[in-house]
Amino acid sequence: MQTSQRHIICMKWGTKYGPEYVNRLYAMVRRHLTGHFNMVCLTDDVKGIRSEVQCLPIPALDLPPGIPERGWTKLASFTKDLHGLTGTALFLDVDVVITGSLDGFFEVPGKFMIIHDYKRPWRITGNSSVYRYELGAHPEVLEYFRNNFESIRQQFRNEQAYLSDFMNRLGHLAYWPAEWCPSFKYHSIPKWPTNYWTAPQIPSDARIVIFHGECNPPDALAGKRNRRFRFIKPALWVAEHWKE
Repeated sequence: MQTSQRHIICMKWGTKYGPEYVNRLYAMVRRHLTGHFNMVCLTDDVKGIRSEVQCLPIPALDLPPGIPERGWTKLASFTKDLHGLTGTALFLDVDVVITGSLDGFFEVPGKFMIIHDYKRPWRITGNSSVYRYELGAHPEVLEYFRNNFESIRQQFRNEQAYLSDFMNRLGHLAYWPAEWCPSFKYHSIPKWPTNYWTAPQIPSDARIVIFHGECNPPDALAGKRNRRFRFIKPALWVAEHWKE
């Protein structure tokens, strides 16, 4: 039986992340995903990105100028014809650190898989740092967004809240096993006061560690947080994984 083409999709726009994030992401995927895959970076700047990565323009969302970003750009991954790509796509944020096998992310059944939100698990909202879908299968996600942006913006704080709600209403929303995609902020940093003498650890059975809200991989490696009076020791394991 012929299997679907597997794509790893990431996005890089603006100046927050340099090409090294994409290059290291590719290297981590290559080390942890068995068999062939195609890596795609949707970007507005191809400079410095390694040749194994297929760089393509980000489809235009035509949003009003000057609005807070809120991750809306990621919804462009649901374009009906995304540069002619077909098959199964695993979307990864460029600032994740891959520490274990990715094979299961293409094996778990489901039409739309996403991380269940860490902070408020009683809500349906997912964290869109890692999600999987069939390319071109849900163009209505983007079509509805484009036609109803102002009301969506009033109802939903960001793209992942809207996306989770939309997929839930379609009956497609499902979550990865909780241990696969832990949060560096919530699951890796030791509780106070042990954070003063114990370094952040890789949680048990973690496959993709998610960096959101506090610090990015190089800051974690250096033992820096973006809030005063919140101490962490250097997470030296980041250097073992977040590399080319």
